[in-house]
Amino acid sequence: MKRVIGIDLGSRRIGVALSDGLGLTAQPHATIARHGGSRDIAAIAAQVQAAGATRIVLGLPLDPAGEEGPAALRARVFAEKLHLALAVPVDLIDESFSTVEAEVPLLAADVSRARRKQVVDKLAAAVILQRWLDSHHPEMAR
Repeated sequence: MKRVIGIDLGSRRIGVALSDGLGLTAQPHATIARHGGSRDIAAIAAQVQAAGATRIVLGLPLDPAGEEGPAALRARVFAEKLHLALAVPVDLIDESFSTVEAEVPLLAADVSRARRKQVVDKLAAAVILQRWLDSHHPEMAR
């Protein structure tokens, strides 16, 4: 399996995670500042190219009832733009509570708020990507 990139699309930052070469584990990789539109697409494209990724997994923000609202629509539009610009498949997966899940070990390790802010987006991207990897390799799920 080729590498897969996971994306946590926030309003201020984009978290990026990479799968290992076997497609079993997700590792936090980078945080990209949001600039909007084509600049965000270009920044993700650079990450895809550098990693040799053949697929993107984008977090889909569902509301607490599991329904799609305005944020999910924005994610779907962004996913379509990514797919058209990069010609790689873009999968959407529920990102519910990914940021909360990413913060748990940081809080347990007593990481400062400033440091958590620097790393939580890429950790949330790793949570999103790991969910996707686990759903595609259920026998290997943690």
